[in-house]
Amino acid sequence: MMVSCCGLITSQKEPVPLKSVEVELEVKDHVATVVSTLNYHNQEDKPLEAVFVFPLPGDAAVCHFSATVGQTEIVAEVKEKQRAREEYDDALSSGQQAFLLEESEQSPDVFSLSVGSLPPGESASIRLEYVTELAVQADEGLRFLLPAVLNPRYQPQGSVGSEGSNVQVTSVPASLVPYTLSFSARVSSPRPVSKVESSSPLDPLQYLNTEQTQATVKLAAGHKFDRDVELLIYYKDAHQPSAVVEAGQASSQPGSLMGDSVVMLSLYPEFPQAVMSSVASSGEFVFLLDRSGSMHGERIKNARDTLLLLLKSLPLGCYFNIYSFGSSFEHIFPKSEDYNQKTMEEALKKVEEMEANLGGTEILEPLKHIYRQPSIPSQPRQLFVFTDGEVGNTKEVINLVKQNSASHRCFSFGIGEGASSALINGLAKEGGGHAQFITGADRMQPKVMQSLRFALQPAMVDVSVKWDLPSGVSVTALSPPIAALFQGQRSLVYAQFTGQSSEASEGCVTVAYSLAGHPSQTQLHFSLKPAEDSGLTVHRLAARTVIRSLEMEVREPGGQEDAGGKKKVVELSVQSGVSSVFTAFIAVNKSNSEAIQGPLLRRTIPTPMMMACMAPMAFCSMRMPVMSCDMAQLPQMSPMIGLAFGQTSCSMDMMDQSDTLESCRPKQPPRDPLLQLVSLQKASGCWLLDPHLAAVLGKTSEEVEKPKPASVKQDVWATILALIWLHGFKMDAQEEWELLAMKAVSWLRAQKASLVTECVEAGNALLGCNVQKDAVGL
Repeated sequence: MMVSCCGLITSQKEPVPLKSVEVELEVKDHVATVVSTLNYHNQEDKPLEAVFVFPLPGDAAVCHFSATVGQTEIVAEVKEKQRAREEYDDALSSGQQAFLLEESEQSPDVFSLSVGSLPPGESASIRLEYVTELAVQADEGLRFLLPAVLNPRYQPQGSVGSEGSNVQVTSVPASLVPYTLSFSARVSSPRPVSKVESSSPLDPLQYLNTEQTQATVKLAAGHKFDRDVELLIYYKDAHQPSAVVEAGQASSQPGSLMGDSVVMLSLYPEFPQAVMSSVASSGEFVFLLDRSGSMHGERIKNARDTLLLLLKSLPLGCYFNIYSFGSSFEHIFPKSEDYNQKTMEEALKKVEEMEANLGGTEILEPLKHIYRQPSIPSQPRQLFVFTDGEVGNTKEVINLVKQNSASHRCFSFGIGEGASSALINGLAKEGGGHAQFITGADRMQPKVMQSLRFALQPAMVDVSVKWDLPSGVSVTALSPPIAALFQGQRSLVYAQFTGQSSEASEGCVTVAYSLAGHPSQTQLHFSLKPAEDSGLTVHRLAARTVIRSLEMEVREPGGQEDAGGKKKVVELSVQSGVSSVFTAFIAVNKSNSEAIQGPLLRRTIPTPMMMACMAPMAFCSMRMPVMSCDMAQLPQMSPMIGLAFGQTSCSMDMMDQSDTLESCRPKQPPRDPLLQLVSLQKASGCWLLDPHLAAVLGKTSEEVEKPKPASVKQDVWATILALIWLHGFKMDAQEEWELLAMKAVSWLRAQKASLVTECVEAGNALLGCNVQKDAVGL
């Protein structure tokens, strides 16, 4: 059966009380403050409880939550989670209005908001504020993401929190989301803002001053909830290190994190060209590919093409293996193999056959298997993880990467709208690698090849941060030590300054490190005088950093909780007013003169989902859950992806059945000529002169062989032709083929080929190009 939805109703034909969401973003340099206002109105004749489950950025620190009902504003307090839930239930059972905001116990980027006892005809406005660091993309843009899409999170079988009642979350295709979104942003920085881009249509950027260091931008009207809202902000001279000191809160105890000054040090190194051009010729490269049902269609095709480019770009002398996972996992070789023509061909043959047909998203077991493999001497392990990030046990996965961070680096790729930022960023952060998000019409290949470049280039290692402060001022580090920093990666370091200095108002910080075997250091002098008007953004981000580190230590392997660590998290969360997994925001309207009469109806607010495929699917029954919302069960919620017209809640196992999705699989389009050319390259870096190469170059075999200078070997001639074609016709995709072209040039040099100039001239004439010999690197 199909349910047709229109207007503000759920699949149960009930009105939805959420009418609109307004978001205001303030970006200051590398950090953002976000204020969301959710406007509710009860049009029914009975009192309501409205429950809305929604995503936030994974590293956000929620720091304010309040509700305005009529003329009354009620500001929420942070309390231990169980106590907050009890207060909420008590308030509802005594007929009072109450509001509860809590973080999922499995994934820090999923929150639940309960609006309790909204009387008939009454409106309520909820204000939610959070601060977040902005991640740096490989092209130097700062990325802000407003998650709008909450995809189902697959709950692994038998994992913690998978027992008990199944809390359902309602989800609808974007076109049926019954509330509007308005979004505006203000950007300011010491450096000029060069541009702001977005995946969604924007009104033009407005500069607020002649230096162009302040600007505003708005989302164009009529945003469809079919995608997350992504903003990319670019500054001039982004690589300068900076330190911002923020004054403590006057009402807090001196000596406490909120009472003392806190500094945020931003490190975003730019490496010398000599280092950037050197590429390692060793390493163990392990690729881990998500083949769960939600990766079907374009996603899995893109992933196969990307693996082709990666395999062709690896250096001779390295080791590699490819794992893929769903409900179970597979590997191409029992252990990582030496990279050569035979192993490369064997791997590519298996990659070609890969489909999104392995069921659910069980990422933990393949990771454990990879980490159990002994490391290969003098071949540093580099792990590349490709996933749409729809897992329920995010924290467990990140913890495992952290435990193994000394033995490898982890590069992560979030594929598609709604990929969990907590998972993708967490993998890279704890694995000392780099995170990339691939959404909308983005090509996966350039981003992945940028990350491979990072993996092949030297990183800053043995990083130490030393503070030199006037007498009377002591320092406490709040951030975990930096394992490694590489080109294109930015690190924010937080520290607390205790005490007062009578005379000197300047501090100095020295960052020492080793780069490509050479010890080096950077020094920065900064003012200890706190920045004007910075609120408590830096304090809250610092508190969030400490809370996240403590949370990871609390959950010991085997699921036992450390009570002392949990108490520390609760204390810091309450003191700083920043959410944690063990606390919640609770607000009760005690000014109600009379208790609300009548039974409370529960209304679940639908969340936008991706319309991944138009195949009709079976509907499950939708049961309205009982009053109390158990967030520990959140990852089991399963807003179903891929329903064309109706809305439902179904188990994710059903989504991840390849036979259901078979009907959605598009017919294979002809292969891109660039990928065809790449697929013909040998592991050594050369090409062979054969009819397949001629076809890609748009020539017959005879046309290609005829202009070859007589004494030149066929594979040398073929390789020069391939390089000319890449430089002549595919410069717009240079990031994708640059590494394999460098390998081809190295191979040519090793051949000590003669008549290279004549070959390049003859090749240009044949292909109608004008590529210079030195441009090719010969």
